[in-house]
Amino acid sequence: MASGIFAVLDDIAALMDDVAVASKLATRKTAGILGDDLAVNAEKATGFLATREIPVLWAITKGSFINKLIIVPIALILNAIFPIAIKYILILGGFYLAYEGVEKIVHYLFHRKKEGHEVIQKDVEQGEIAENAKIKSAITTDFILSVEIVIIALGTVLEQSLAIQILTVSVVAIIATVGVYGIVALIVRMDDMGYSLIKRSNDKGFAAKFGHALVKLLPWVIKSLGVIGTIALLMVSGDIFVHNIDYLHHMLPSLPGIVKSIAAAIVGGLLALGLVTVGKALFGKKEKAHA
Repeated sequence: MASGIFAVLDDIAALMDDVAVASKLATRKTAGILGDDLAVNAEKATGFLATREIPVLWAITKGSFINKLIIVPIALILNAIFPIAIKYILILGGFYLAYEGVEKIVHYLFHRKKEGHEVIQKDVEQGEIAENAKIKSAITTDFILSVEIVIIALGTVLEQSLAIQILTVSVVAIIATVGVYGIVALIVRMDDMGYSLIKRSNDKGFAAKFGHALVKLLPWVIKSLGVIGTIALLMVSGDIFVHNIDYLHHMLPSLPGIVKSIAAAIVGGLLALGLVTVGKALFGKKEKAHA
C-alpha cells in the first residue's frame, strides 16, 4: 500500500518537473506577446480618476481571468478535433487588434481637439458609461491577446501528453494575468507611491527626491504607453497576419519582418475601420428610419 502511494507521488513529481520545464519554455516563447500585452493593457488601464484606478484595474483583471477560463479549454478541444479553426480565430482577432491600432492613429490625426471645459463636462455627464466602455474594450483586447498567448504556449507542448498540455497552458495563462496586471497596478499607482515617499520623508532626502521623480514621470509614462500600446497592437496583429496568411508570409521576402508586419496591420486595420464605418452609417440610417 505504502509503495503504491510513493509510486503515485513519484509520478506526480515527474509530471510537475515536466510541466515546470515546459512552462519555462512556453513563457519564454510568449515573452514578446506578454510585453505587448503589458503595454496595451497599461495604456487602457490609465486615464481614470485616482479613486477609480484600482477598481477599474481589478474589473479588467477579473475579465482577463474569465477570458482565459474560456480560452484554455476551447483551445485544447479545438486543437484535438479541429486545429485549423485556431488559425482563422487568430486572423479574426488580428483584424480586431489592427482596427484598434489604426483607429487610435486616425483619431489622433483627425479628431477635433476639445476645450478643457468641454472635456470635463463630458466626463462628468458620461463618466460611468465611458468607464464601462473602456473596461469592456480592455477586456475584449485582452481576450484577443490571451488567445495568442494560449495558442503559442500550446504550440510548445503539442508533442507532450494531454496532462502536460493542460497544466502548462494553465500555468502560462495564470503567470500572464498575474504578472501583466501586477505590473500595470504598479504603473498606475506611481504617483501615489511618490506622494507617500514625500510625506514619510517630510520632503527631505533621497526618498523625497525619488518620490517627486515618480510623480513627475507618471504623465510621461502614460503618454509613452499610449504610443507603445498602439505600436504593440499593430505589431501583434501584423505578426498574426504574416504568420497565418501564406500569401503575406511569402510576399516580399527581402522586406524586414517588422516593416512587413506593421504594413500588413495598417492595411488590415484600414479595411476593418472602413467596414465598421460603413456598418455604422448603414445601421445608423436604419435606426433613424425606424425612429
